[in-house]
Amino acid sequence: MKRIGLINPNTSQATTAMMTDIARLYLPDGFVIEGLTARRGVSMILDEEELAAAEDGVISMGLELAGRCDGLIVCAFGDPGLERLADMSGLPCVGICQASMMEASAHGRRFGIATVTPDLVESFFAKAKALGVASLFTGTRLTAGDPQQLASTPDALLAALEVAVRQCFEEDGAEAVIIGGGPLGQAAEALQRIFPAPVIAPIRSAVEWMVRALPEGQSSTVHG
Repeated sequence: MKRIGLINPNTSQATTAMMTDIARLYLPDGFVIEGLTARRGVSMILDEEELAAAEDGVISMGLELAGRCDGLIVCAFGDPGLERLADMSGLPCVGICQASMMEASAHGRRFGIATVTPDLVESFFAKAKALGVASLFTGTRLTAGDPQQLASTPDALLAALEVAVRQCFEEDGAEAVIIGGGPLGQAAEALQRIFPAPVIAPIRSAVEWMVRALPEGQSSTVHG
C-alpha cells in the first residue's frame, strides 16, 4: 500500500478535508492519502508574504508525514517550501501549481489561470518562468469580490470563476485553463464538466503525477 501525504499550508481543517476528499477520487487501488493542516498561519493564503511565511510550516508538516508516507503533495497554489522539502525528505514531492502548469502546457499548449487572489498574480508568472513555460502562459484572469468571501460561498465562487475561465479562453487565446488554488478545489472539479476545452484541476494534476512517480521510486520534484 502506497501512502501519500497532502500538506495544507492553510489553517483550515475544512479545506484539508475537502482537498483530501478530492484527491481520493483520483487514487487507484493500492493508494491511500493523509491530509495535514498547518498549525499556525492563515486560513487562506492571499499574498506573497503569506506564501513565504508558510514555507517553514510546510517543511515541518512534510517531515512529520515523511516518516509514514511514500510521497508528499504541497497543496497551496504557489508550492511554498517544495524544493526544500524534496531535498530534506528524500521523497517524491510535487506542488499543485507546478503539476498543473506542466499538465496545462504539455505539447506546447497555451494556458491561462483563473483565480481569486490578485496579490499572487506575479508569483504565477514567476513559477511559469521557472518551469520554462512562460512563453505559453496567456495570463491570469481574476474574479470580482473578496477572495475569502467567495471561497466560502460555493455557488458564487463557481459563477465568478466560470466568467474568468471564459475570459481566458475567449479573450486571451488560452487552450487550457488552470483553476488557481487549493481551496478552489471543488469549483475546479465542477468547471471541468462545464467547458469542452481543458480546465485543469490542480489537485488532480498533483495526485496523478504522484501516482505515476511512486512506483518508479523517484525522489524529485516535477521538472519541465
